[in-house]
Amino acid sequence: MSDDRLTRLKTGAFERRFSIAKASVVAGTRMAASAAGSMFSAPENRATARRRALAIQAEYLVSELGKLKGSVVKIGQMMALYGEHFLPEEITSALHKLNDSTTALTWASLEPIVREQLGYRFHDLDINPEPLGAASLAQVHRARRRSDGTELVLKIQYPGVAEAIDSDLGLVTQMLKLTRAVPQTRDFDEWLDEVRTMMHREVNYPLEAETTRHFRDYLKNDPRFVVPQIYPEYCTEKLLVMSYEYGVPVNSQAVLQLSPERRNAISLAALEICCREVFDWGQIQTDPNFGNYLVRLGDDNGKPDQIVLLDFGAVRDFPEELLNLARGLTRAAFHGDREAMRKAMKGFRFFDGLQESTRDSFIDIAFLAFEPFAEPAKVPPEVLNANGDYCWARSRLHLRATSLAARSAASKQFSVPPKEFMFLSRKFMGAYTFMTVMDAQIKARELLAKYI
Repeated sequence: MSDDRLTRLKTGAFERRFSIAKASVVAGTRMAASAAGSMFSAPENRATARRRALAIQAEYLVSELGKLKGSVVKIGQMMALYGEHFLPEEITSALHKLNDSTTALTWASLEPIVREQLGYRFHDLDINPEPLGAASLAQVHRARRRSDGTELVLKIQYPGVAEAIDSDLGLVTQMLKLTRAVPQTRDFDEWLDEVRTMMHREVNYPLEAETTRHFRDYLKNDPRFVVPQIYPEYCTEKLLVMSYEYGVPVNSQAVLQLSPERRNAISLAALEICCREVFDWGQIQTDPNFGNYLVRLGDDNGKPDQIVLLDFGAVRDFPEELLNLARGLTRAAFHGDREAMRKAMKGFRFFDGLQESTRDSFIDIAFLAFEPFAEPAKVPPEVLNANGDYCWARSRLHLRATSLAARSAASKQFSVPPKEFMFLSRKFMGAYTFMTVMDAQIKARELLAKYI
């Protein structure tokens, strides 16, 4: 998180438009100057200079977007995940940094908001003015209840961000289409509609509180997981208050230096959550970045390592037809049945309209994505250890899947992922990254078989 705190947010439509326009003009002017300066260079040198200049200006634009916060930043985060389809690598590389941190708002600016939201209950709490974290839509502060010392966390929604969602999205969409940075297709328009829906869900704190309670109830008897407790007496439309849950980051050395057995147990638990979301609950956490998880380390006295689930703002209730599609594709891939996968695809517009070669490409990609769950005989021997466990880090699965997708017929027909795959593919990427970072070596097929 940046040390350069903001005293206020630019939430007015005109102010935000002016900020983005100004940043765009500055970046464009610098790019033009760079191009003019390399005009008489050799072609290969001009290309190198252009990429370097684009990277520098992308960093600048991302810095300015981080200061605006709100859905502009969230849209940037989504572009970072899917930008390889329609944005230069230099831009997506810079946009990925929006996932790491954004500039915090000073406590002096937030305190009046919290006082207004809590009313007389504000005096129940001692709130630490130093934020635990700052994101695009909210900021998190630790607090202690004076009456009994209960440790709490306050998720404070930034002023005006909820009201700015639609105008922000319209602004970014207009900019993208005018600059021809993305294809002007129905798929892209539907993709943006999904982003809009996600944005409105993430600022709906009563809904997030309810979803958090659901997941806490789902997992109450499973000692492998911790879900915060919601304190409804302090929650409002703009404030979410829950129990403080300690732990260390998933990718911290404390976790990565655990024994293979302990890391494998954590990995299996994380993978089982994904299975239960699709097959049992129909509610899927569509933002599986590492900031939404912690690991609470166990001990040598039998206390297990636990996964702390922190953020439920991006949990989505999927329609039954889409869940049936996901389940059908999963079962078909599990059994290696191409014909069953074709049948599972029927009835969905983006599949029914595909050419045969494109549909075959999707099936090939799906089978590769499900490689960790395949029968050992159908898995490349070099990605299995001596015990027949699938080695996620060794498999380089993400790189192989990305390469296959780029070469497939699907890449020629779709320049933007169909909206139905937007969240599910993001879920896959997050889960697979988790397993790779943990260097998981497990028999995932045995886990998935319980849900097939």
